[in-house]
Amino acid sequence: QVQLVESGGGLVQAGDSLRLSCAASGRTFSNYAMGWFRQPPGKDRECVATIAWSGGGTYYVDSVKGRFTISRDNAKNTVYLQMNGLKPEDTAVYYCAGDRIPRTTAVFMGTRSGHYWGQGTQVTVSS
Repeated sequence: QVQLVESGGGLVQAGDSLRLSCAASGRTFSNYAMGWFRQPPGKDRECVATIAWSGGGTYYVDSVKGRFTISRDNAKNTVYLQMNGLKPEDTAVYYCAGDRIPRTTAVFMGTRSGHYWGQGTQVTVSS
């Protein structure tokens, strides 16, 4: 049974930084692409960033490029999202995602939504 547990959300001011973590269990972590999606209030869920199973490729939505960095530590079965220069429009529930298909690229994962999901962590950015 795949489990994804997020941590690190909170309330911050514009310009601040946060690091989200997602601990995975239940399968061989290093075989699967991982990602972060978010759902702002009243809007659909969107892909924020993904990282290939090998860690060799990443994908970012345009609105976070240059501010957010996704990384993974396969020894710790954990994926991270470092968020710098946070803006009020980054306010959302952030979900960790694990691809169901092994050994996919970051871009391929980012174009689909049928993944394993964590419970979500709230990020609120005040102006």
